[in-house]
Amino acid sequence: MTWLLAASLLWAFSFGLIKGHLTDLDPWAVAAVRLGLAVLLFAPWIIRRAPAAPLRHRALLLGAIQFGAMYAFYISSYQYLAAWQVALWTVFTPLYVVLLDEGRQRRLQLSSLAAALLAMAGAMLVHGRWPSGDTLVGILLVQGSNLCFAVGQLGYRPLSRAVIGPGQGARSREAGLLGWMYVGAAVLALVGFAIFGDRTRLAFDGDAVVVLLYLGFLPTAAGFWLWNTGAARTSATLLAVANNLKVPLAVLVSWLVFQESAPYLRALAGLIMMVAALIIAAPRRQA
Repeated sequence: MTWLLAASLLWAFSFGLIKGHLTDLDPWAVAAVRLGLAVLLFAPWIIRRAPAAPLRHRALLLGAIQFGAMYAFYISSYQYLAAWQVALWTVFTPLYVVLLDEGRQRRLQLSSLAAALLAMAGAMLVHGRWPSGDTLVGILLVQGSNLCFAVGQLGYRPLSRAVIGPGQGARSREAGLLGWMYVGAAVLALVGFAIFGDRTRLAFDGDAVVVLLYLGFLPTAAGFWLWNTGAARTSATLLAVANNLKVPLAVLVSWLVFQESAPYLRALAGLIMMVAALIIAAPRRQA
């Protein structure tokens, strides 16, 4: 659980930094730079601790989904939402983990559906009405990001067991696995930029460079390493709940540090309803 908390603390400041310094830049380019820096940091393990070829291919694909596609959706959402709103709407990730896992096992629980409806009601309370226009676009982009991250978490646990195994050197083998996931993600981001990128939105000023260096080396490289390391070592129930450690932290940081305004009472009430939904859903998960 310590690994997951450390990752959540790193991520809590990312929302305000992205909103304040990177929203004018092309999201594919931002994703490519962040992931490229992570590849650079993990290069020694990528070279020396590469998984076997079949598992390496799975790592590339999983990284492209969990990190590459996730970042493309996530960073794009900041064009439409405030940082605290982006953080708040990530609350659905553990519900997607539950629903996808139960759907895969063909044992969908009524309590999981009830939790999803309660979470939706909490989100509606935050906005006071059904979202529309730019807000709705931003919310849908965040949900795309959530789904990618949920799929990645479900895929990482069995892959890590196949790659890491018992004995000495497990930690370095895990770093090699995660490094190859970053490679897959960076390749997807570069291809996405080549196809969909806006080359007129590449004005990286000094502040943007500093923020990207921080985001690439800490929340991206170190943060996801901490998160996936913790995810492979904790029960599924704790993992589902820990998914939202970053939500209250990021919302509070956006309000208190980055001075974003919000309907505070409605936002807090809605967040409480969303957390209640997680409590309903989480006990159905098994380790």
